Amino acid sequence: MNSFLSELQMASLVEAIKTAEEHSTGEIRVHIDSTTEVKEKNAEVAFGVFQSLCMDKTLERNAVLFHVNFEQKYLTIIGDEGIHAKVSQQFWDRLHDETTAAFAKGNYYDGLKNAILKTGLELKKYFPISGTNQNELPNEITFS
Repeated sequence: MNSFLSELQMASLVEAIKTAEEHSTGEIRVHIDSTTEVKEKNAEVAFGVFQSLCMDKTLERNAVLFHVNFEQKYLTIIGDEGIHAKVSQQFWDRLHDETTAAFAKGNYYDGLKNAILKTGLELKKYFPISGTNQNELPNEITFS
């Protein structure tokens, strides 16, 4: 599957997603792209994944995708229009920089987990639960 995260670490990341989503209506997904061929349009590929996972179909448009290619040392973070309108670009830039800095040190698991949990705090701030909290998207890590 991938040599950057163990099965236990991936299961723990799924738990981090559940924890991050626990107090908001937001949705978080992680997609690991294992393509070794260098792509010039990684952001476009990530957006295609975002759409294929129906992340642009949530009720409040507050889904966030972490699209990672460890082989190419590439990370794209996509926040749908609802969350992006509430959170400044500075937040996304800082989160990206912190996560890729952790990756550069070989801390793939810690980098992703911290990014997921920080995103959860922002979702909780702007999209708190009122009533029942329906999980609109699966909390699984996807691969290509």
